[in-house]
Amino acid sequence: MPADKRVIGVDEAGKGDFFGPLVVAGIIIKESENKKLAELGVRDSKLISDGKIIQIDEQLRSRFPHFVLVILPEEYNSQYLKIKNLNKLLAQAHGRVISELISKHGADKVILDKFGKAELVEAELAKKKIETELLQVEQGERYAPVAAASILARAGFITEMEKLSQEAGMEIPKGAASHVDEAARRILKKYGDKALSKFVKIHFKNFNRVLSPNLFA
Repeated sequence: MPADKRVIGVDEAGKGDFFGPLVVAGIIIKESENKKLAELGVRDSKLISDGKIIQIDEQLRSRFPHFVLVILPEEYNSQYLKIKNLNKLLAQAHGRVISELISKHGADKVILDKFGKAELVEAELAKKKIETELLQVEQGERYAPVAAASILARAGFITEMEKLSQEAGMEIPKGAASHVDEAARRILKKYGDKALSKFVKIHFKNFNRVLSPNLFA
């Protein structure tokens, strides 16, 4: 691959979290710039502390072309009710991020962390008449541009979770294990069920457990 080939890395954060948004991020990196990413400490965001992610995120945003799409819970829930398929929703979001970057900056190749059938993202790009080479791989974070995108996405998720915590007047937990149900019940009791959908992804099993706890006792 030529040294100056421009590669878009794409990844997402929040898809497995009951609370908070879905965030999809893309970043353009020249192959010759991969060394810079290593110097910044770029690797799979799951291996980096939240504080360090925010620091690296600031460096990436200031140095490289990027686009971060944040789909807040209320919009996410609306989209999911129409699509009723998480992978299709993800494909649409990835397609939007890729299209945004290519239209503004151009690119030679796109790499993303594979999350479903390859044709889902391919179809989204075809709709947008994007013919750029596309590589969808499992464990995509082993590619530097995807690892960088994972940091941008995670940083966006962390930032939005902090905002939700402030809005709720309590710390909003990450993940989807049973311990997050208690936090959701507190919000439900304080603000009502309509307000809850502004904080959580309602298609998660947690939602029914929160609304009808006796059924899952």
